[in-house]
Amino acid sequence: MLTAYRIIVVLFFCTISIHSQNLLPPIYNYKLSEYKGASKNWGVAVNPDGELFAANNKGLLHYNGEKWVLYKLPNNTIVRSVAVIGDKIFTGSYKEFGYWLKDDLGSLQYTSLTHLIKDHVFTSEEFWEIRSVKDQVVFRSFSAIYTYNGDTITVLDPTQVISDILVHDGKLIVGGSSEGLFELGQDELVPLENQEILLGKSVIDMIPFKEGILVGTKLNGCYVLNENGIKPWEAALNQELKQHQLNKILKFDGEQIAFGTIKNGIYLYNQNTEKSKVLNRETGLQNNTVLSMAQFRDQLWLGLDNGIARAELHNPITYYTDFSGTLGMVYDMALHNNTLYLGSNTGVFYFDENELKFVEGSQGHVWDLEVVEGDLLCGHNTGTYKVGPDKFEQISSFSGGYGLVKIPERRSGYIQGFYNGLVKYEKDGAGDWEVSKIQGINVPIKYLCFETPQVLWAAHSYKGFYRIQLDDTYSKVVELKEYLGSQTLSTYNIKIYQIKNQIVFRGEKSWYKYDPILDRISVFEEFQKFNDQELLFYDEDQFWFVNRDGKKEIIHTDLKQDSLAISDFSLNERLAPDSQNLIKVNDSTSYITLSDGFAMIQENTLKDWLHGLSLPTPHINLVRDERSAYSSTQAPVRVPYKSSQILTFEVSSPELLQSRYHYELLGPKSYAEFVQSGTIQFQNLPHGEYLFKVSNVGHDNKISEARTFAFEIAPPWFLSGVSMALYALLGIATVFVVRYYNRRKLRRKQKELELQMKKEQEEQMAAMEKEKLAREIKLKQNELASTTLNIAKKNEMILELKNMLLVNKDKFSNSQRYRSFIKKLNSSIQDTDDWKRFEVNFKELHEDFFERLLKAYPKLTPKDLKLCAYLKMNLSTKEIAPLMAISVRGVEIHRYRLRKKLEIDSSKSLSNFLITF
Repeated sequence: MLTAYRIIVVLFFCTISIHSQNLLPPIYNYKLSEYKGASKNWGVAVNPDGELFAANNKGLLHYNGEKWVLYKLPNNTIVRSVAVIGDKIFTGSYKEFGYWLKDDLGSLQYTSLTHLIKDHVFTSEEFWEIRSVKDQVVFRSFSAIYTYNGDTITVLDPTQVISDILVHDGKLIVGGSSEGLFELGQDELVPLENQEILLGKSVIDMIPFKEGILVGTKLNGCYVLNENGIKPWEAALNQELKQHQLNKILKFDGEQIAFGTIKNGIYLYNQNTEKSKVLNRETGLQNNTVLSMAQFRDQLWLGLDNGIARAELHNPITYYTDFSGTLGMVYDMALHNNTLYLGSNTGVFYFDENELKFVEGSQGHVWDLEVVEGDLLCGHNTGTYKVGPDKFEQISSFSGGYGLVKIPERRSGYIQGFYNGLVKYEKDGAGDWEVSKIQGINVPIKYLCFETPQVLWAAHSYKGFYRIQLDDTYSKVVELKEYLGSQTLSTYNIKIYQIKNQIVFRGEKSWYKYDPILDRISVFEEFQKFNDQELLFYDEDQFWFVNRDGKKEIIHTDLKQDSLAISDFSLNERLAPDSQNLIKVNDSTSYITLSDGFAMIQENTLKDWLHGLSLPTPHINLVRDERSAYSSTQAPVRVPYKSSQILTFEVSSPELLQSRYHYELLGPKSYAEFVQSGTIQFQNLPHGEYLFKVSNVGHDNKISEARTFAFEIAPPWFLSGVSMALYALLGIATVFVVRYYNRRKLRRKQKELELQMKKEQEEQMAAMEKEKLAREIKLKQNELASTTLNIAKKNEMILELKNMLLVNKDKFSNSQRYRSFIKKLNSSIQDTDDWKRFEVNFKELHEDFFERLLKAYPKLTPKDLKLCAYLKMNLSTKEIAPLMAISVRGVEIHRYRLRKKLEIDSSKSLSNFLITF
């Protein structure tokens, strides 16, 4: 037992006369612009996979469920007949017949059979019919019968005009145009007995019929041939066939017969009920002249004088369509006293014995039709009316009756919203309706529902919604609370429902409910998965939703497990947004209003149909890259990398009226998606091995068994086997080169390290030497400074001693001895040995100082050089004076003279100049 039902039913436009209530299956018309052939299609045949082959004025048409292809004969003649026998498609043309076979890529290739004809000359013959008799194929022209047994062709050239052939009980029955019926014997036609009634009547088609044969004639209807003889067919339909010129007969589904006519389309006749339905231009067929017919399962293919048509014979959803435009858009429907009424934007209509009639006086816009207490009430643009086949009686003058809701807990009493507020309806004892306006509200009210017997919710189309408290008599508003919207619930196009004792709102983006305890609007969680859908109808357990935008899909659900979804092409075109309506007639039948009629859904039939529905596996017809095509039987296929930038898979499922696919691509790059088209493309796939899987998608989104195709995208040239081998060799060579390079680099690095270590050692030794020299220089500097200071102190002491002697000159009694003392003192002060020792030590520290100084200033005297040496040692004037045995003033004068010789500005330090020289 299925717990979930879901179907994707693709329905197409089906139109019907305004004078008939026949609810017909959907029809799809293939126009000349689609199949790109000629207008006339003389024959149609379907192979076991459901592919169509049509004998067209321009050649042979092939339709695989997704794509039309036209194949022309070598002589470009008209193809008059076609038949599928085994894996061959036989066709007949002008002076030509043969068969077509599919090649590895699915294209049809033609083989002519006329070369097998011996000792026979064609007249102006065209082959109009092809039949299979045992192991033979029979081709019929108007003048001869050609029998092909696989190797040879035999020709029967009778004197009669041959208008039709039929294989019956293993025999070939031949229609001799106006000369009656014949049986093919040994190389001759043998006339049947007791057929005088057919003489002079043009036989055009025959089918097996009730242990006999039903013979169709062009202008005289049908006749029944059996063991009792031949007589006119007594069905009432026979008169229609005479009037509209019968052309083709097809038996299908055991008890069903299709009669194709020249003037009025096709009649579908049920032998058990003896009733018929007509599919013609008024009921959606694009052309009334039927040239050929073929059945595939529950589909009927029609070759027309202008186009090709396909009808779903047993579709559980049928249509009534106003082809004339008189009915207009249907807003509501009601069944009253076994009569179906329709309310549209043009008025009220009803069916009387399958004839649609207009209720006089009802012209104008109808908003609502409801059966209330035995009366059919119509909410109309001009008021509210009581409706019957012959009456349209006004009971309220309040314009724009949108809908009636019953007042809870009252035997009688209803509230209606209209263009300017609310109205109360109540029946009196005499059965008349009393109508009164409810005071206190004067805005348009379209949707109503009761929260309690005194509290009413009402929605304005543009300004939000209201919670209304009414008085006990329902004559006025006691309290009005206006909701102008919130952050979640807008004020535009609010719809209000009472669902399971809850007040539910349909906003622009979501579903909400009223919380009476908290007195606030909150999200209605139960409907959140239906946020993009409108509520068409609901009762205690079942809900009908429809998409608001885009592809219309009707969902029937109990919010638990059971669900039924109908993806409907016709609804997508014909449902009017915000005006669609579903009317439940009984437990299994529902009507849906459309912009030009209505649709009927038989739920039980739909579910039974789903139980017996098997989902076929789609076909992979062709795989293309940018340069080549591959057959699906070639798998696995290796696609060159240069051609793999765009890969196209052509899939089809001709068994289905409209397919939906699910594909998967498994490999280095993976995809999975649902698609409507049979052409699936992949771009820039990386190289590697792939598996392509495609399935049909059916009810409950169930997926059929997958058809698979394995292929490999070859790597680019730089990743090919040869390239990889070359890369390996290059890799090995690179390893050796790198190894050799690394060894050289290692040796070079080792040498560099050795040199660096040697250099560091040398630098370290130099640093140590430098440090040693620095210490020695520092020591010599200290020694020089110490020696110099000692000399200065010695000279200073000698000078002090000399000055003491000079001061005490008079105390010396011996002047000779005094002069001797003075001379020794002067000799000690001017001792050149001190200077020589100083000069030696100074030159050790400042090796070329004197040379550079004399080179720069050649006029310097030895005394100048001595002063320069003392200044370079940064000695003060007071320290220099004893060294030079002169006074401080003398040093300053000497410094001044030295500055002049050295050309040093007075602003600069003489000592700094000599220190840095």
